[in-house]
Amino acid sequence: MSRIGNRILAIPAGVEVKVEPGNVVTIKGSKGELKQTFSTLIEIKVEGSNLSTLRANEEKHTKQLHGTTNSLIEGMLTGVSTGFVKELEIVGVGYRAALAGDKLNLSLGFSHPVEYQIPKGITVEVAKPTQVKISGIDKQLVGEVAANIRAYRRPEPYKGKGVKYKDERIIRKEGKAAGK
Repeated sequence: MSRIGNRILAIPAGVEVKVEPGNVVTIKGSKGELKQTFSTLIEIKVEGSNLSTLRANEEKHTKQLHGTTNSLIEGMLTGVSTGFVKELEIVGVGYRAALAGDKLNLSLGFSHPVEYQIPKGITVEVAKPTQVKISGIDKQLVGEVAANIRAYRRPEPYKGKGVKYKDERIIRKEGKAAGK
C-alpha cells in the first residue's frame, strides 16, 4: 500500500485546480500557473478543497506512479501558492557573483568569468556578492538551476572553497601536513 499515494492533499485558499481529459492537471495560484500531464493509470479526484489520487490496479508500476503523482501534485500546489527557494553561498578569495540582466556572472577562480543564462520562470537575487538566492514556482526547475550553478565549482574538502548550498555542511579533510 502506498502511504504517500493515499494522502489527501488540501488545496490552499486562492488556488484553482482543473483536471482535463487525459489527466492534464492545471493549477493556478497567486504566484503563477503550472500544467502537467500524468499517467492515465492514476485517477485524480478534486472534491471541494481536497485532492486525492487513486490507482487503477495493483501492479508494481502503477503503485510506483501512485506515490510519484501525489508528490508531484503536492509540489505544484506549494509552488503556485508559496513558491520554492534555494540559497547558495560562494566561499573563496575573489569568488563572487553579479547579476547582469538575465545572466548571472560568476567569478570562481577560473581564467575566465562564467556566465549562466537564467531560464524563464526563475528569479535570481544577489544580496551580497557571495550569496545567491534562487526562487520560482517549479520545484524541479529551481533545484536544477541551483545544482547547475553549484556544479561550476563544487566545494572542495581541504579549504572549503566553492559554491555550496546555504544549509550544506562540508566535511573537511586535514591535508598532507597531518600525515607527518
